[in-house]
Amino acid sequence: MADELRVVQWTTGNVAVEVVKAIMRRPDIELVGAYAYSADKVGVDIGRLCDIGRDLGVCATNNVDALLALHPDCVIYTPLHFGVDEVQRILRAGVNIVTSAEFLTGRNLSEGDRAAVDGAAKDGGATIFGSGMNPGFAQLVAAIASGVSTDVRHASLTESVDVSQFIGDANFQSVGWGRPKDDPGHADDVRRGTAVFAEAVDVLARMMHVDLEKIGCDVAFAYATEDVVADGVSILAGHVGGMDVKWYGTVGDQEVLTVQQRWVACQTLEPPWRIEHGYRVEIVGDPNVYVKVDLMPTAADLADLTADRMRGIGLRITAAPLVNAIPAVCAARPGIVTYAELPTVAARIFAR
Repeated sequence: MADELRVVQWTTGNVAVEVVKAIMRRPDIELVGAYAYSADKVGVDIGRLCDIGRDLGVCATNNVDALLALHPDCVIYTPLHFGVDEVQRILRAGVNIVTSAEFLTGRNLSEGDRAAVDGAAKDGGATIFGSGMNPGFAQLVAAIASGVSTDVRHASLTESVDVSQFIGDANFQSVGWGRPKDDPGHADDVRRGTAVFAEAVDVLARMMHVDLEKIGCDVAFAYATEDVVADGVSILAGHVGGMDVKWYGTVGDQEVLTVQQRWVACQTLEPPWRIEHGYRVEIVGDPNVYVKVDLMPTAADLADLTADRMRGIGLRITAAPLVNAIPAVCAARPGIVTYAELPTVAARIFAR
């Protein structure tokens, strides 16, 4: 295809598996390279690294210069943590980035690091964009839902899910599942471990054209009523088995935006929390708007709905917003961009 975009997958972990699968279904995007941190992955075809079942003719490398010499249009950057120096190097080479590495606006970086990332992008004429399902795409859904209302006074997005099959993942380790009740400093640790949701509030504010004066976070816990083991993590009776983490933005003394996560890791809790098993948008305006987003497994997933299948769905909804945004990001102005600066990002339909 004349407008085919050339991309490099940066790291070959769990999210990468779903990224590569999605790219294989996109005739407008060509995978030309892959980066791996681990020496034992270098030289291995990414089809094998990502359990595709066949070689794709693209072998992983840890040679950054070689990858940049391919002159890709975009890097899909999916390590667990955001590498400021690494990202600057890619951007300064003129390569766009879409990332799931807990980066949306750069608010959580130091002022110097954020300026350095934005400056590297502008120097290279490149764009960097961060997303995932939540934070990321879920805030886009909330902002769009507000478009049928007037006199809007508050907008909220609540993720309400059973995370019992995922709490052993690295991105959940910092929040402290199974800690004792009233453990000193636990709420502050949760705030630090979920700080990316401050950037989610920031993105939602940009899309809804409100200048926030403060972004804050309230944390509440629910406690297991019996001993359980969830995803390899032991949770004793009376210890933390549920978390409600509300990041919010205010103007004056009025809370105007909320991004809330209610996560439970066991079935019996005190207090007993209701779980929606999805995402709920609430817009307070004229009229009020309520939107529920449910994510249903495909027929293939339902045929073998194991823990790994469920985990794959979660990774898929992290990867898809990145892949679907690539064309818009490659066409965007240089610098840090969010959903507020891009045209509406949707999947592209290809007739089979």
